Amino acid sequence: MPEYEFVDVYVPRGVSRKEATRLLTDHAEYGNWELDRLSLRRDGSRRVRLRRRIIRQVRPTW
Repeated sequence: MPEYEFVDVYVPRGVSRKEATRLLTDHAEYGNWELDRLSLRRDGSRRVRLRRRIIRQVRPTW
């Protein structure tokens, strides 16, 4: 079963949809993050949870 690490990103209400898209695209492209959950709040702000897979390296036994 894959393991993930998560990060929460808060996007204030003054940020346009285009700017928020660019911000999340940068996270995805350069940090290998993917969208896990997005919640739009009543005040217009957004709470975004991003995830990326943890890749564990197995040490060889000699």
